[in-house]
Amino acid sequence: MLDIEPMKPELTFKKRAYTALKKAITAMDPYGTPEPVWLDERQLSEQLGVSRTPVREAIAMLEHEGFVRSVPRRGIVVVRKSLREIVEAIEAWAALESMAARLAAHHASMADIKGLRTLFESFGDQHPPSSFVSEYSAANIAFHQRLIELGGSELLVDLTANLLLHVRGIRQLSIGKTERIARSFDEHLGIIDALERRDADLAERLSKEHTLGLAAYVEKHGKELLGGGPVRPGRN
Repeated sequence: MLDIEPMKPELTFKKRAYTALKKAITAMDPYGTPEPVWLDERQLSEQLGVSRTPVREAIAMLEHEGFVRSVPRRGIVVVRKSLREIVEAIEAWAALESMAARLAAHHASMADIKGLRTLFESFGDQHPPSSFVSEYSAANIAFHQRLIELGGSELLVDLTANLLLHVRGIRQLSIGKTERIARSFDEHLGIIDALERRDADLAERLSKEHTLGLAAYVEKHGKELLGGGPVRPGRN
């Protein structure tokens, strides 16, 4: 069952259905079960309190963005990307975010850069213990979202919006591994140090290496991270 929030009345039915469904789908873990997650239009329309037409339109928008897929004579399934597709998405994110880091080193205010450091202040100077996985995972996602924003490029923000939603689940899964938390923590602080020194070359390089390190980790441990489910090396 999707955890769907009530819709805001100022939006159109299609937009309201799209927003609610997208939030619910991106918040769930499609890899947490070996069985695919199927969506039922009638059930969704009842949950959302709208007719099936805006639900169908919302699903079409989500399919275009790669979150669901229509299967003839079967219905709508939440997309579970192949291991190769996940790695490619992370690699694309690395390229875009590293450029944002370079731009941020030139243009972001010191107050905004300090805001990145503030995300990790509650963990002190030590690596977050395993009991802080959920808190650190949230700080990790917030860091990457904010770093893109500090680049000051609306195009980069738009290009990465759905990419982050596609890879955030795997980020959350990988960050739960002890060796990934320690490395991630140190690498984040290294990127922030480079930004504070206005070293654009270093900020760009460290950002790219950080995310490509995740791509390499996922490629090596993909089946373990995704619960041993049907992770294929090719495309869906």
